[in-house]
Amino acid sequence: MHKIKKGDNVVAITGRDKGKRGEVSRVVDAEHVVVAGINQVKRHQRPNPVKGVAGGIVTLDMPIHISNVALYNPATQKADRVGIKVLEDGRKVRFFKSNGELVGA
Repeated sequence: MHKIKKGDNVVAITGRDKGKRGEVSRVVDAEHVVVAGINQVKRHQRPNPVKGVAGGIVTLDMPIHISNVALYNPATQKADRVGIKVLEDGRKVRFFKSNGELVGA
């Protein structure tokens, strides 16, 4: 089970976007995620009439390492570490380390 999943609200804890919040839009691999509004870059794009793509300067969200983001805890209004524990019925769930609440509960 992964500690950060698609759809989670996360906070950037290092880098030029430190403190910004966003939603995980894609998990690239085991160590990288794409977060909306974090690690944005501008790219010059050529027009491609076959694909219907206009040319110009576009803003893209680039992958960021998973160690540079932390899950946002709505109870404490801060970034928080996440742990994984197994419930009595055998399910694995994520919980916040600061207060022990389940993620998404």
